[in-house]
Amino acid sequence: MQKQVIEFGGEPVGIVIPDENRLKFIAVKFHVIDLDEQRFDTPDDVRVAIRDLVRARHLAPSAHV
Repeated sequence: MQKQVIEFGGEPVGIVIPDENRLKFIAVKFHVIDLDEQRFDTPDDVRVAIRDLVRARHLAPSAHV
């Protein structure tokens, strides 16, 4: 497999590249930076991780100062 662009919500958010028999995610958008350089088995696994990350951030209580 070669590098592949990963989109979320119709926007490119990173790429995956083959690494150690898996896929390493390289984030290009700040809102997915927590997943940068993590390894996944499939591009769909990356998308699920992104979805879960975005959902968790959206549901997290915001701090009021």
